[in-house]
Parts: sequence; structure tokens; C-alpha cells
Amino acid sequence: MFIRSVEESDYPSIATIYKRGIDTGLATFEKSVPSWDKWNASHHDFARLLAIQDSKITGWAALAPASGRCAYEGVAELSIYVHELARGKGIGTLLMDRLILESEENNIWTLHSNVFGTNELSIKLHLNCGFRIVGTKERIAQLDGVWHDNVLLERRSNKISL
Repeated sequence: MFIRSVEESDYPSIATIYKRGIDTGLATFEKSVPSWDKWNASHHDFARLLAIQDSKITGWAALAPASGRCAYEGVAELSIYVHELARGKGIGTLLMDRLILESEENNIWTLHSNVFGTNELSIKLHLNCGFRIVGTKERIAQLDGVWHDNVLLERRSNKISL
């Protein structure tokens, strides 16, 4: 298995994995996969990563700006998705470790993540990769008529001086 940067031609595989995440009802409040143009415009141009195993894309991770305000230019929100058939094999950890490395190389001092409170595997992955829980947004939004909490996780870089 190896990690490489995303190319536009990879987007159909990214979209498929994202759609499967949407279908679980545990990953996002989104109901549809965005176009490449929308996805591309909403993410940083660095730290866009794919996990490849046996010549297949098995997961992806990317960073998006947390805010358009210049004071927050070193803060990013992360997305990480692993194909359901590839979970439990360390792919999430490999993607997260590389994402953290590339974020720090690009002067990101804080990573944020919003995870459904019921997504215990994602919360565990974040905690194992140095994130801490900073709070919970209780009943923040509904998905298909069901209220969900969002657990807020944060990781501060110890390599970038604050």
C-alpha cells in the first residue's frame, strides 16, 4: 500500500468512496457528491491524498480552509474516507499521518474535524493520531429526520511555533 497525491482523473474513485460514506449516514450531512470543480475549489491544493492498495484507490483525505479570514490561514478542516471493504487495515492511520505531515509542511498549525457522535471508529482514529475532543455540538443538525451530534476534534502542531 502507498499514499500519493490526488489528480483530477482520480475523482471518480474519490466520489464513489465519498458516496458510500454518505450512504452510511455516519459520515456527513451532505446528501450528494459534489462535482470535481466544486470539490477542487473547496479544498487546499496541498494535502490531497489517496491510499492505493493492489492498484485500487482504497481511501482519500483532504484539507479545506477552516475560514476565509486571514487570521485562520493556519487552521484547516480535514476529511478522511476509507472504502468500507478496506477498513480495519491501517489505511486511515496512514492517510492521517501523511495528512498531518503535509499540513505542517504547509504551515497549518491546527487541524479540525467534525465527526458524528455515533461514528466511533472515526473518533478513535482521530484520538489515536493525536487529536483531542474539544466539545460536542449536540443535536446540531438532522439527517433524514434524525438529529445528530457532532464531536469536535482538534490537533495542534508541535512543530509550528505559535
